[in-house]
Amino acid sequence: MVGFGDAEFLVKEAPRREVVALIVANHYSHRAVNNAYIHLGVYHRGALVGALQLGYAMNPASARNIVAGTCNRGYLELNRMWLSDAVPRNGESMAIAYAVKYIRAAHPAVDWIQSFADERCGLWGVVYQACNFVYCGFHRSTFYELDGVWYHKILATSVTRQGGRGAHLRENLHRASRHVFRQFRYVLFLKRSARRRLLLPIHPYPKPDRDGNGALVGTSLMGIAA
Repeated sequence: MVGFGDAEFLVKEAPRREVVALIVANHYSHRAVNNAYIHLGVYHRGALVGALQLGYAMNPASARNIVAGTCNRGYLELNRMWLSDAVPRNGESMAIAYAVKYIRAAHPAVDWIQSFADERCGLWGVVYQACNFVYCGFHRSTFYELDGVWYHKILATSVTRQGGRGAHLRENLHRASRHVFRQFRYVLFLKRSARRRLLLPIHPYPKPDRDGNGALVGTSLMGIAA
């Protein structure tokens, strides 16, 4: 399997079942992504200590509204990433850097990668900032919380999604609590031509601050409300 790094820290292709099991067990969402078609394992001294899933966005056609002329195989979304505390310092940045090397080698048609930092989990995208992603603003997404489980609004509104999770949410929507959170969009260009075709403005990185009680509050948050 193709991989990048060394014996100490390595990112390489991994069996989908292993990556999915690791994500479901450890990622805050406890769910893998059906849209992902690239499954990478992160290995520290030979032990599997993390995973990344990359693939299509939830709405694959939306990519052309971000970078003009993008086809479905011309971009990737980093859908899931989880790393154990056992990884070395800066392990997340290293994992992304090696994943990018893998993508350049194995998927040369990919022009750019996007990912989101989720306000719901107190994430502001610091690792993406360290990896030289550009910040293209935020949009607001609605989530429902039901019996301690989080659901994206699409499961409550799309009648075509007949899976068990969606059906359960729709049947119990009257008990669910509705929340709106910002999702901060980050984009990394693998080719200069893609940056020239970017349709969104680039903003300064969002920087969290702390109030008197130590809680994170947003400062320098520029973006779009959708």
